[in-house]
Amino acid sequence: MPFTYNRTVHFADTDAAGVVFFAKVLSICHEAYEASIAVSGIDLKDFFTHPLVAFPIVHANVDFFRPMFCGDELSINLIPQKLGVDKFEIAYEILIADVLVAKAITRHVCIDVKSRIKQELTPEISQWLAANRRDAEGAERRKSREAM
Repeated sequence: MPFTYNRTVHFADTDAAGVVFFAKVLSICHEAYEASIAVSGIDLKDFFTHPLVAFPIVHANVDFFRPMFCGDELSINLIPQKLGVDKFEIAYEILIADVLVAKAITRHVCIDVKSRIKQELTPEISQWLAANRRDAEGAERRKSREAM
């Protein structure tokens, strides 16, 4: 079952035009990622402080469909997908009142912190991925509709 993170847009999230800017969208998505792994039982302090492995973001992008303003109530659906033995991707659907206003993707690779060499995903991240994946067929149907 996918994870949903709710958040209010703060004034600090906006630019001079009064709308949320791209870097803040990625920051908000990362908040959703952190909340999701915490809810799954992974200790955030252990995960981010002096870990043996890390999951750096190697690719990120955002598509905007409508502006987001200070005070807007966001729902961020987090849809992770395993891409291989050492990497995963998270798709984020950002909604205001059930209207899709933006989509984002972050791609992560598992590495050994000391050597910086890729390694297999940890059991806890594999479990998190399995617990949060969405029906692949449904996601593919949604992608095909967006391409039309």
